[in-house]
Amino acid sequence: MEDDPIAARCDCGAVAGPLGVCADYYHAILAEEQADPQMYRWHAPVVCAYLLQHPSRAHEKYLDGQFRQMQLYLDKGLDALLRVAAHQVARNRHGVGSGYDMAPLAAYEPLPPGGPPRHFRVTFCGLPFRDCSFVSDGHSTYGDRIEAIVGATVESWRSVQA
Repeated sequence: MEDDPIAARCDCGAVAGPLGVCADYYHAILAEEQADPQMYRWHAPVVCAYLLQHPSRAHEKYLDGQFRQMQLYLDKGLDALLRVAAHQVARNRHGVGSGYDMAPLAAYEPLPPGGPPRHFRVTFCGLPFRDCSFVSDGHSTYGDRIEAIVGATVESWRSVQA
């Protein structure tokens, strides 16, 4: 990372960490997930939170569903989110042409207008990376950290409408 303070700042407002900006952390997580099925369980929250913290890298039409998925995750936990994801995959396999099934997410708030937020209390740049791993201190601890990022992401998006 360069010594220039502007270059050392991520587009979500976070200061770059030892691995660089959030994109560097995100790509390192995706690579590590491929070799670790237990870590991969948090893939959906990682992707949704990253894209909601960096919406310029996302497809705008999916942000609402991703925001609702994050609320489901915080409300009912990882297993509930994984069941909804499995439901969507099964629909796609059966050739349902009507697109994404929003029914499991209907109870959750839509993405607030007026975003994106300029600051997030917890970001990917803050994730510890030890012994060449994000899970060196355990998968449960890693999951807690991802949940904190998700919580901060939802919190910041909600604050833009306040």
